[in-house]
Parts: sequence; structure tokens; C-alpha cells
Amino acid sequence: MNDWPDGWTGDRRERSNRYGRGSAGAQPEGARVMPHVQPRGVPQQSQGYDRGHEPGYDSGYNTGQVYGSPSGGGGQGGYGGPPPGAPRGPGQAPDWRRRIKVGALTLVVVLLAVSIGTYFWADGKLRREVDLSKVIERPEPGDGTNYLIVGSDSREGMSEEEKKKLHTGSAEGKRTDSMMILHDGSNGPTLISLPRDSNVTIPSFRGSESGKMFPATGRQTKLNAAYAEDGPELLVRTVEFNTGLHIDHYVEIGFAGFANIVDAIGGVELDIPKAFKDKKSGADFQAGKQTLDGEQALAFVRTRYAFANSDLDRTKNQQKFLAALAAQTATPGTILNPFAFYPTMGAGLDTLIVDKDMSLWSLGQMFFAMKGVTGGDGTSMNMPISGSVGGNLVWDKAKVKELVNQLNNDEKVTVTGN
Repeated sequence: MNDWPDGWTGDRRERSNRYGRGSAGAQPEGARVMPHVQPRGVPQQSQGYDRGHEPGYDSGYNTGQVYGSPSGGGGQGGYGGPPPGAPRGPGQAPDWRRRIKVGALTLVVVLLAVSIGTYFWADGKLRREVDLSKVIERPEPGDGTNYLIVGSDSREGMSEEEKKKLHTGSAEGKRTDSMMILHDGSNGPTLISLPRDSNVTIPSFRGSESGKMFPATGRQTKLNAAYAEDGPELLVRTVEFNTGLHIDHYVEIGFAGFANIVDAIGGVELDIPKAFKDKKSGADFQAGKQTLDGEQALAFVRTRYAFANSDLDRTKNQQKFLAALAAQTATPGTILNPFAFYPTMGAGLDTLIVDKDMSLWSLGQMFFAMKGVTGGDGTSMNMPISGSVGGNLVWDKAKVKELVNQLNNDEKVTVTGN
């Protein structure tokens, strides 16, 4: 007797035995893994459970699961994985490419914020106290940038103990201890020392505080007397009048600030060719390479009585030291190292007196130009001297005119100084 319903053939009975009892059994059959044969050369995703399904349909049997599975390939991914951008489940590998991108972006934002904050912090420390708009009858600007760099004997903020240690004395007020013009142009930087004993003519000027006009009287005196008489504005006016060179920026530093900067960078290495001593400045140096701290550095640049040509020899030492200071300050090791950069900026910037138009960027350019003087790209010299009168040094007018011409036209300097 045939136990199968009418119309079923032996072939169908055989197929039923292969795939399960179906609904004919007393108990429904549970789901179980069905064998699957992948036809050679045909992609898996194009095969259904049987040939009755549409191409591309996947019932779940291809992954060994019936009715789907939480980790199966028949879910939303369609081909065995989650869709792009979907959250990854436990145990799955992290998306390192995405993490690296996010980390790099975060680092850039932090560095940018720190850089901007540092710039405004440092820029705010500059003491913009010199108003060059008060200077009258100025020469026309030339090519390049001209800085008037002044070292004053200001003892501002120094205790009696510091004055004694640095051998500065206790004189009231302040005078110029050194003066230099730094020209920064396309033919390399040029550093020109202006001896403080230079014989110059004091021109007409407007008082920096009173605003009162003082007419020219033809009075001749030492260059540093201009600063003592009416400060930086008259000094700039006197330098411009006697040279014909337009001064773009003014930078001044006192005794204490100078020593603090040197100490902040850990001293300045210098090669001293000949031993010398000077009781007035406190200098006591042996010949050879050595690292000078703030106290020694100040003594080195102030010494004049130990030399035969006191003022001219001193200006050469000042040039040599300032170039070495810039060379050791304007380096990646100082700029990129916060443990060196912040102490140096903190020690130096708030002791600098600059003109109202001076930016931190301009100050940085000045330091790098100063560094170039000793790097082989620039020239250092004294203002050309032709003789002396009453103990004052007289400039060689012809050479000064040629020098200023070359600087104004940003040409290579061929004039030599003393």
C-alpha cells in the first residue's frame, strides 16, 4: 500500500527522504544544516536555495544557517559582512585607518591652538614705547628693512645686589652703551656699529614728551648724547639726519634684560682670541673657547678700557657676541623645545623696548638676520671713520654716503669700515 498522498511518485518520496519528513511526520522537524554544492565558476551570491529562486537570492543556507543568524551572511550586509560605516561588534578588529585620521586631525588642531596662543602671549610681552611718528623730516624708505638696535645702561628693575654683581654702578637715568644698524635685504644682512663717541650734528626735532619744536643750532656732540637728551625719538632723528638712512624699527635692551636672556639659553659659547681684564666692567677672560653666562657676557660687551682703540674695539666685541647670541637663540633646538623657548621668551621679551609698529614677526626676522651675519651670508663692520675731533670719532662722509646708497638700493655692500 502506498502511504504517500495521491499523486506523489517514488522520485518525490526519495527527495522527501533526502530533505526530511516534511509535514507528514507526527512532530515538526527542527532546522538543520543543509549541504550545498557550489557550481564551479558561479559566484555564491548568485545561487539560491534551489533553481526556483531568482538569481541573487540567498535564503541563508549558503552560510550553513536556516532562517538567518545574528552573525550570518544573510543579514543586512548581504555578502557576509556589515555595511560600510556600521558599528563593529565585539571581537572584531578596530578601524585603525579611521583612528589614525582622527588622531592626526586632533594633533593638528592642538598644535595650531598652542601656536596661536604662544604667539599672542609673546607678542603681548613687547614694550611698544617708542613712537617713530614723532620723528620729523625723515628720509625716504629704501629697499630692505633697517633696525636700530640699542643697548642701554638702564638699571630698571635691578636690586642693589644685582647692580653690584653685574658691575653696573647706580647712575640715574639711562644712556646708550651700544648702537648698531642692522640692514636686512636680498643681498644678505649687514650689521654696522655706530660708536657712541661718534661726532654728529644734533638736528631740529620735536620733543617726545612736550611736543615742542627745537630748532637746529649746528651743535655737534657725541652720538649717545642725543639719547640722553630726549630719548629714542631724538636718537633715531639724529641717526637719520647724519646718515640719510631711513630707520624702520627700533629695538632697545637694558643691562638686566641682556644678562637674563643669556642665562635663559644656558650661556653663549664664544671664542676669545686674546685674554683681557677690565676692573670697571668686571671682565676677566682667558683666551680660547668658553661659555659665558649673563654676568660674563655683560662684562664682555661693556669692556672698553682694556683695548687700545677703546670704542672701536668694543663695538667689534659687541657685534661678535650679539651674532653668537642670535645664532644660538634662533635655532630649532630653542624654538621647538618648550623648556628652552618659554624661559628665553619670558626672560627677554618683557625687557625689550620697541617701536609701536614692531611685531613679533619682525623681531623674529631681525634675530634670523643677525644670525646670518655670522653664518657667512652677511657683513659686519664699523661705520667708516676718517679721524677724530675733540676726542670724538669723525665719520668718513664719502664712504658713509656710498654705504647708505648701497643699503637703500639693497645692493651688495662693498664699503669697508674701521
